[in-house]
Amino acid sequence: MAEITFDNVSKRFGATVAVNAASFTVRDNEFFCFFGPPLSGKTTLLRLILGLEVPDEGRILIDGKDVTRTGPAARNIAMVFQNLALFPHMTARDNVRFPLVERGVPAAQITARLEEVAAKLHIGHILHKHPGQLSGGERQRVAIARALVRDPAAYLMDDPISALDARLREEARVELKRMQREAGRTLIYVTHDQEEAMSVADRMAILEQGVIRQIGTPAELYDRPATSYVAQLLGAPVMNLIPPGLFATRPGAALVGVRPEDLRVTPDPAGRAEVTGVEPLGGYTVLTLRAGESQLRVLLRGQPAFAPGQRLHLDAAEERLHHFAADGHRLAG
Repeated sequence: MAEITFDNVSKRFGATVAVNAASFTVRDNEFFCFFGPPLSGKTTLLRLILGLEVPDEGRILIDGKDVTRTGPAARNIAMVFQNLALFPHMTARDNVRFPLVERGVPAAQITARLEEVAAKLHIGHILHKHPGQLSGGERQRVAIARALVRDPAAYLMDDPISALDARLREEARVELKRMQREAGRTLIYVTHDQEEAMSVADRMAILEQGVIRQIGTPAELYDRPATSYVAQLLGAPVMNLIPPGLFATRPGAALVGVRPEDLRVTPDPAGRAEVTGVEPLGGYTVLTLRAGESQLRVLLRGQPAFAPGQRLHLDAAEERLHHFAADGHRLAG
């Protein structure tokens, strides 16, 4: 059981501020995701939780206990690193068993735990192989099994399925969510893939250059982004951000945001928008439009018959518009 709290934590590397005054709580038994572009501070946060880094300011608490200066071994937290860090001279079985052997767990318990985790991750048939004989996906599952076998208070995972192809990543996301739910443990996950983050997380923290910009459920972040930065990190295609004028705007709005799926278009020779691109993608189609000086993307179901050069009437429901001030923050209301 693990509730993890950061109390005004900062971490610097020379002149670079990797984490800046971070305050948040990861709840017990929560699937929590850090999401942001490269160098936004995601991995540093994991290393601070694990104890591989010590904050320059602030405190880190696990279940209310201050562990800011406590080493990794005493925190009972398991980590799956992005580079996997498997021992090449050991079989997959010995790699998975290693954390328990190091802790002097009785052999019978090790065998039982190994069989349980191997069955969950479907790796029983490859346990006799060395890492060099495994595919990228198999090595990922062995590394995850080595973390799961310990039964720690919390799991930390740094982009653990990035080496898998698209189909296997989809399967792995479902499997990770199921394992976390069944294990009843806190899982903190880092990824740069917004679809992956939104599909697995109970809550997400959005990072920008070491600063946490917003925390919430995927639906909360998508539907009510706190800043224009958060708005454009989530969604594919990303939210359209345009100057006021095309749609009704609130006083003080410097930018108006509208999701591509929330735009409504109908053929109209006198319409204010012109089609400049059509991307048919099977179940849906993406249109690129030009309206005055603005370019917008529209997401439509199916394969409607639009063509470049065609003029359209463009509209959006007022309640689906997002209004941002000049500093990028969302306007109230």
